[in-house]
Amino acid sequence: MLPDERKRKIVDLVTEENGCTVTDLAGRLDVSEATIRRDLEDDDRLERSHGGALPARTVGEERTYGQKQVQNRDAKRAIGERAAAEIQDNQVIFFDSGTTTIEVAKNVPPTASVTAATNSPLVSMQLAEAGVEVKVTGGTLRRSTWSLVGPTGEQFLERTNFDLLFLGTNGIHPNAGLTTPNEDEARVKSLMCERASWVVLVADGSKLGRRSFFRFAEFDDVDAYVTDGSLASEYRESFEAANVELVDGVGT
Repeated sequence: MLPDERKRKIVDLVTEENGCTVTDLAGRLDVSEATIRRDLEDDDRLERSHGGALPARTVGEERTYGQKQVQNRDAKRAIGERAAAEIQDNQVIFFDSGTTTIEVAKNVPPTASVTAATNSPLVSMQLAEAGVEVKVTGGTLRRSTWSLVGPTGEQFLERTNFDLLFLGTNGIHPNAGLTTPNEDEARVKSLMCERASWVVLVADGSKLGRRSFFRFAEFDDVDAYVTDGSLASEYRESFEAANVELVDGVGT
């Protein structure tokens, strides 16, 4: 199979299956993993993920929870472990939905005396298993992200206050701020930020440079940002101008 034909086949497989691993592609196309990795480089039809590739996104598209789970897993675990160090006894903490915020929930100290709230049934179960008292916002379940949205959840947020928020995002951009593809999720995230005294953004480096459809916060709505890679100067300057505490290079 010629290289151009193989690359077209890779795009077809990744698109049809919403993502493939390098190992799977190598086996199915009978080439080495090194060859697959070279084919994936600089191909804007695909988006590299941890150990594989996903179809490239546009501004309005949204990954499912399952797709996000396979992306940058080691980075998310490291971010979750470091971010959980922000937790102090007797705090009321809100956990946003997402595959990174659930890693924070997994690292809540077993001896912590805290009250938690979340718009994620998955996060609520993780916290409950750890013995944490947890309240759930209620609302309509978005199965693509396993998050609760809508008027019921918004009303819950409007009448509550939090010491600490662990916030996720789909995109981080110097001009667009923090963004998400869904309008309902954007409203809920905005309310989370308004009701929290200290906002900790938890997002791996793949979110940098991305812009989704709806902006829900500016950089100055964030108090701290925990991420895996070393921030490029344009992002570092933007966050520092907004007085955001930067904790980058986590897990490296």
